[in-house]
Amino acid sequence: MLKALFYALAISTATYSFLLAALTIPFLQNQVIYLNCVTLTWFQDVNVPERWGFLHNQVTPFNLPTPDGEHEQDLLEEPSGLAPDITDRLGFKLLRDDPSSLLVLYFHGAAGTLGSGWRPPSYRAMSAGAPDRIHTVAIDYRGFGASTGIPSEEGLLKDAISLAEWAMNEAGIPPSRIVLFAQSLGTAVSISLADYMAAKPDPILFSGIVLVAPFANVELLTATYRIAGTIPILDPIARFPRLLAWLNTFILTKWPSKDTLAEFVRQCESMPGDTLKYHIAIIHAEDDYDIPWTHSEQVFWHAVNASLPEGISYEELEERKETSRMVRGAGGWVVDWQAPRGVIREEIMKYGLHDRIMSYPVVSSAVMRAFGNQV
Repeated sequence: MLKALFYALAISTATYSFLLAALTIPFLQNQVIYLNCVTLTWFQDVNVPERWGFLHNQVTPFNLPTPDGEHEQDLLEEPSGLAPDITDRLGFKLLRDDPSSLLVLYFHGAAGTLGSGWRPPSYRAMSAGAPDRIHTVAIDYRGFGASTGIPSEEGLLKDAISLAEWAMNEAGIPPSRIVLFAQSLGTAVSISLADYMAAKPDPILFSGIVLVAPFANVELLTATYRIAGTIPILDPIARFPRLLAWLNTFILTKWPSKDTLAEFVRQCESMPGDTLKYHIAIIHAEDDYDIPWTHSEQVFWHAVNASLPEGISYEELEERKETSRMVRGAGGWVVDWQAPRGVIREEIMKYGLHDRIMSYPVVSSAVMRAFGNQV
């Protein structure tokens, strides 16, 4: 009996060690982080949005190049499927020509495509507060869905920049009428985009950023992440900090979201003028088994800390949150931090898992608040 137990333990340890060694290979690292080959929409054409319950031409697929109601009848008469030139389509003209139109740039999480899982229902949540004015444009990053290429930090940021520049230059929507929405992996992309745009000689600031289920950085994510909520990656190693730190030196993809968001806040706080420069909403569910909601705690703290010249410790912030948070019973709780030049909001829900929460009213409300008095 003891001998069999010994062999089982030895085989398990050897298998786990082999898997850890395999994760030092860049290609396999990319697959674990991005999961872009797991489309979740096999044998389905994402260029047919009606499959997910959308009305005819309520959604118009189109290709985006990178450097590397009263109109119902008109919409029905247009052909469906991938648009060769999006600028010829009525949906684009409604966005471009309406001076009151608002735009959500949508950055999805790892794995799957634009049509996977809870993403289609979440598109409806984006415009629920003002369906006649709010438009949503979502992309599949390079290497995802029908997009060519291989995902990387640099590549995904280029994709996001291309989307933002298309929205501002081609569609003619000023950044003040654009909100960035992101979930999971997408939060890292949108944070990097916001920071990149704010760092320009002539800073570009969007109306707001809505982050659902963000992670602090890849190193902390690998220490806590469990595939399908059950299979740990580095959780057993996390009990040995020095060993974990050594293994993290092999991780090429960093996505340091908490630090990048802090840098974005510092940039905004240093800008002249008394008007608000940023609106950040952080939303997470306590029952998220993919990315623990404690990641949002870290992201929120780093953003708040960056908004204060003297900074604030994690412990002190937690004490302040205890006295200022609005408790909603089974609905979770929320904390608003009013900084000199912006607002940072943390909203923790009791329920919502990792993906389902994207379609909840809490997201629709966050998008509305991000647009401010424009809705």
